[in-house]
Amino acid sequence: MLIKRKSIEQAESSRRPASASAAKTASKPASRKPKFAPVTLSEQDGVRYLHFGTEWVQGAMRIRKPDWPELEYAQQMMAWMLFVDAPRAIAQLGLGAATLTKFSYRQFPEATVTAVELNPSVIAICNSMFKLPAEDDRLRVLEMDAMDFVFDPSNIEAFDVLQCDLYDATARGPVLDTPEFYQACNACLSEGGVMTVNLFGDHPSYAKNIKAMRFAFAHVICLPEVHDGNVVALCFKTQPDLDPERLAARAAQIVADTKLPTKSWVKGIAAAAAAAKKR
Repeated sequence: MLIKRKSIEQAESSRRPASASAAKTASKPASRKPKFAPVTLSEQDGVRYLHFGTEWVQGAMRIRKPDWPELEYAQQMMAWMLFVDAPRAIAQLGLGAATLTKFSYRQFPEATVTAVELNPSVIAICNSMFKLPAEDDRLRVLEMDAMDFVFDPSNIEAFDVLQCDLYDATARGPVLDTPEFYQACNACLSEGGVMTVNLFGDHPSYAKNIKAMRFAFAHVICLPEVHDGNVVALCFKTQPDLDPERLAARAAQIVADTKLPTKSWVKGIAAAAAAAKKR
């Protein structure tokens, strides 16, 4: 299944605050005025797919298991669970087919879950066709620019987890990819917080994003590539505990609780750590 995305939406990620060190207090950048691609659907073998007017997949839902993350990269986006076992607040930047929002909402009943989506049609289709739960005291869906959200002073240190999947319909890389954006994301995380980001490993945007993340975060780990180039990066506000025994024990617990394929995550983290030692 193709996961890469091409689009006709307007993308802009070059807005910068006055200085890199001002990420926490910078004035809110001007809002984007995108031209949205049409939101379209397809179904095959019991799976419903979200598209932005092209064949490229933006999200998926197995109709009989609507809360399960069907795509492997979406499963990897939950790898923060190895490091944060009891989140109080989770935010999803880019709603897609609401996969991560639904799973987080169901799996962590003690946590608040916030989804941020710029395109009102995506929110509407998630409500009508992807079984997004109704908003309540734990779930809110905000129609707004993710850049505005992370630069909002009220969100500083407000979240234990951020999940970032910000693609429009062109596949030129994430639409928000500057060091200042990632610094603002870091500022939104509580102590020990983790951000997961969906990237394209075989795209020129990959190196740019990794460089920006490493500038903004204390530690960055990339999991093995899946699908047609998707790479999930884990960005840590503070140095993570990578003890193999701890990770293996936590992974086993996650499998028991959720059936997510955590063994591959632990192997990927170990491989990334070994590669870093050789550099």
